[in-house]
Amino acid sequence: MPDEELIFRTARELVLLMVTRQVSAREVLEAHLDRIGRVNPAVNAVVTLVPDLARKRAAQADASIARGVRLGPLHGLPVLHKDLAATRGIRTTRGSVVFEDDVPGSSTLVVRRLADAGAVTLGKTNVPEFGTGSQTYNRVFGVTRNPYDTGVTCGGSSGGAAVALACGMAPIADGSDMAGSLRNPASFCNVVGLRPSVGRVPVWPSPQPYFTLATYGAMARTVGDVALQMQVIARPDFRAALNAPVADFDRPLEGGVAGTRVAWSTTLGGLPVDPRITRTLAPAVRVLEELGCHVEEREPDFSGADESFSILRAAYYRQTFGQLHKERPGDLGDETTWEIERGLALTVDDLGHAEVLRSQVYDRMYAFLTEYRFLIAPVTQVPPFDVDEHWPRWVAGVEQTSYREWMRICSRVTLAGLPAISVPFGFTEEGHPTGLQIIGRQGDDPGVLRMAAALEAATGTWRRHPRIAR
Repeated sequence: MPDEELIFRTARELVLLMVTRQVSAREVLEAHLDRIGRVNPAVNAVVTLVPDLARKRAAQADASIARGVRLGPLHGLPVLHKDLAATRGIRTTRGSVVFEDDVPGSSTLVVRRLADAGAVTLGKTNVPEFGTGSQTYNRVFGVTRNPYDTGVTCGGSSGGAAVALACGMAPIADGSDMAGSLRNPASFCNVVGLRPSVGRVPVWPSPQPYFTLATYGAMARTVGDVALQMQVIARPDFRAALNAPVADFDRPLEGGVAGTRVAWSTTLGGLPVDPRITRTLAPAVRVLEELGCHVEEREPDFSGADESFSILRAAYYRQTFGQLHKERPGDLGDETTWEIERGLALTVDDLGHAEVLRSQVYDRMYAFLTEYRFLIAPVTQVPPFDVDEHWPRWVAGVEQTSYREWMRICSRVTLAGLPAISVPFGFTEEGHPTGLQIIGRQGDDPGVLRMAAALEAATGTWRRHPRIAR
């Protein structure tokens, strides 16, 4: 089978080909390694590669099949890990010069679960420093470029993962999301990124085990391949402080969505949105209606969400990186420093106020999603912007005062703890990808995936690959 055909097969198809011995895990691996070698220099998505380890694991997968044993749901699938996730024996920089030579002695739970399910680790994908912001650049590896237009950003913080998927460097990748880090780059790169419900994917080990703004999740080119990963990573673990009840991610996604009540929001509660985004996503209402959904235009009330999120995020940075700020301030980037210093200025009253606001947002969204099954909105407020800009200074004529103000259309959803997915939908006039954000009820991750699968099938947008990968 030609390499070009292999690398853009879905993960589900690749597993079937390998377990039925139509193609070997080693052939699948070499096709992806060849793609990385040819395309990665232009986009800088994969920053650490471990081909020898990957070849060893692929050979083990083939030997297992020769004995009639499948390693697991992800048998033989090449996978790339976000460079924030600790990987035993593999350099994990976190995009920081402080950790540029760090090689962990153990892996995070998500990485272990992917390996235990048969996945073959290829290496690590680029991130902004400590995942700070949705523009993937750092002083260790430099900038990651959008494969649809290398002059613009790929988003972040799971930017390297999104680019690698779009270019056919891997069929699946892991990621994490606090303010949109799975959703923004998925939207900018025409792939799928799921931020699960809080506790759905256990986080262990963790410097702040009860922190609820950040979560691990899954990325792939299709909704079905994200669901495949969720079968593996979304199981409770007693070592994690936060665990959601078991959900069935093995159910078929083609059940249909006819009769579903959907709220359509163009601004997610009054945020400025670039007209190019609005125009590109305008046909979504018609597509939803053709799928049989009952669609109403509604803007949810996210009053207080931005203030609460800003306080809680700054507090997280103070607690997690405060010591580095004391010891090595010159080795920290501007955005990281800004967050830490805001955190250092917080009072107990500030934290209490933020929790009250969060509770109010949660209660309002609970009521809103009792009336509607899903809230659907843009993923980003702007299309991909200049790769040399750290963040957009203006959105739809509104000046942005900080590096993450333009990301509020995702961070508001984060604060409410809701599952949300970015699914490819269209392209702007400039040819830049744009995704839809499907937001569901707390715990209804399978339902979010089914709605996303319906939209994916209706549009077929995911099949459009970047020229750089052809």
